[in-house]
Amino acid sequence: MQDSMQLAAVDIGSNAIRLQIVRPIMEGNLVSFKKTEYIRFPLRLGDDVFKKGKISKNTADRFLKLMTAFKLLIDLYDVKDHIAVATSAMREASNGMEIVAQVEEVSGLKIQIIEGGLEAEILSKAIIPVISNGYFIHIDVGGGSTELNLYNEKVRIASKSFNIGSVRKLSPEQKQKTFDEIKDWYAQAEVPAKTTVNAIGTGGNINKIYSLANIKGNNMMSIHEMEAIKAYISTYTLDQRVSILMMNPDRADVVIPASEIYIKVMKIIGATQMYVPGVGLKDGLVYNLFEKATHTPLSNVRFLDQLYMEY
Repeated sequence: MQDSMQLAAVDIGSNAIRLQIVRPIMEGNLVSFKKTEYIRFPLRLGDDVFKKGKISKNTADRFLKLMTAFKLLIDLYDVKDHIAVATSAMREASNGMEIVAQVEEVSGLKIQIIEGGLEAEILSKAIIPVISNGYFIHIDVGGGSTELNLYNEKVRIASKSFNIGSVRKLSPEQKQKTFDEIKDWYAQAEVPAKTTVNAIGTGGNINKIYSLANIKGNNMMSIHEMEAIKAYISTYTLDQRVSILMMNPDRADVVIPASEIYIKVMKIIGATQMYVPGVGLKDGLVYNLFEKATHTPLSNVRFLDQLYMEY
């Protein structure tokens, strides 16, 4: 029976690693997803990879322990199907494949290292159910890369991954070159002049920015509010962001670089509003698993529990 089925997704990012376990619940033609477990662990693979090109032994050892723990939880929850994917940091690590093989040998957890294009495609699974008709630019800022998806009438018409993120350190010249590439990419999409394009933001940093804005209502935030929150956060030291603003330590040092990317991309496309739905790659992975398990395409998706914002 589908109501008792559980699915699990592991999202191995550059700044943190997440495990999400959900139970799909059928209500007529509508499927809801109830979270039964969610863990975010601050293991920053990008620190090693973006500086030295490989994952250090100490980080690899901790990663193996974490993946073993996640696989034990997946087994304990009697999950019907699961998937684990690694993104920017792991795919750039010279020893990434070696570590992935070790994890599978020790824990039995098979990890797929995915390219930016597939990452954007999976993200689309989580985005399409929460947007309306019209033009939307989806901005997902990770630790090592930024995925952009352009939608019109809920159809993805352009997509690209850019090597700029909150953990990856770039010179001002490298940043400007990347933003110029984003500008060229958007121009090639040929969005009609004077068309309103709203932004939709995903990732832990934009969720934290939205929570600090303390906006009541429909999860919308203006670019001016984003700039104000960025300026507000900048007045605090890293220690104060943890103690006063209640940020996780691994969030405190990347929230400003991430906010700069969100704001810059919005300015490039002329968007003045951002929708922050609180979904991400882990949700797209779960939706893919559900379609695979039930052989049923998802046309209407919602969560039974309240929108979850990861900070």
